Amino acid sequence: MKLYDAAAVLRSKNSGPFEITVDVLFTDPTMYYRIKNSGRIDKALVARLYDIEQDRITHLVFFDQALGFKITFARKVSSGTSLDRDVYGAQQYAPLMEWEIDI
Repeated sequence: MKLYDAAAVLRSKNSGPFEITVDVLFTDPTMYYRIKNSGRIDKALVARLYDIEQDRITHLVFFDQALGFKITFARKVSSGTSLDRDVYGAQQYAPLMEWEIDI
């Protein structure tokens, strides 16, 4: 199963002009805790999926009250520059949505 199939909300957005934030929210507490407790969502996974160095990942936080987690990482280029392909950061959830959960 892909993360896209398990999550109720999978979105990304700018966290200022130099960072992207990805939010993943679940409606099923069992699925959320299975993913959280698996330990498989970590900086190494995010770095591999986004082809970035782990030190670019500034936050990877689980919020039990919201049944979700948030990942924030530095953009490769700042929002709105000539090399930017997603000014609002709204399409940056795609690498994470294809992740195979297998738990």
